[in-house]
Amino acid sequence: MTRMPITNAPKTARIDDAPAVSRTLASAFGDDPMMRWFFPDDATREAGLGRYFTTLFTRQYGLHGVCERTDAAAAFWVSPEGADKAVPDAETIRELQEILGDRAGAFRDAVTAAAEHGPTEPHWYLAVIGADPAARGQGHGSALLRSGLAKADAAGLPVYLESSKPDNLPVYQHFGFVVRDEFSLPGGGPVLWAMRREPQAPKNA
Repeated sequence: MTRMPITNAPKTARIDDAPAVSRTLASAFGDDPMMRWFFPDDATREAGLGRYFTTLFTRQYGLHGVCERTDAAAAFWVSPEGADKAVPDAETIRELQEILGDRAGAFRDAVTAAAEHGPTEPHWYLAVIGADPAARGQGHGSALLRSGLAKADAAGLPVYLESSKPDNLPVYQHFGFVVRDEFSLPGGGPVLWAMRREPQAPKNA
């Protein structure tokens, strides 16, 4: 029997896709400095990340964001129209606190610190993007980036993200992002780089 090829064509991520999406992102973020800060135990990190991304997707970004996936990657975006709604409600916060356990305070402090560095004007926000390490180099993350950036460009709006992984900075810079700020998370946490990309005209314009 011929194996189905893995496609990197972006498609809408639906709530029913939560198991695949959370599994992909848990693998993708296993070596991410910020996620290792939130989930310091090597033995339980992947399971914790799976629950974490399931909650973010099914209760927050999957309802009020623009979520896309390929067969081996996923991305959560927030448009200006969804910004007010895509904040965690009380039940979501409770679930995240339970998942994070004694790291819930570090998570809360990190969210507060990052918010202080975010833009105030209308923008698209790239909240999460990750590809399964087994499929890196096959264009999955790039395809999702291009798809979201095209939507922001069509609206004539900038895009903002934070990254805690130095290796990812050149990738984002290749797509037009510029580092606007660099700061450490409270309590001895890792460094975050705040990046911004100005809207770009279509290549054939």
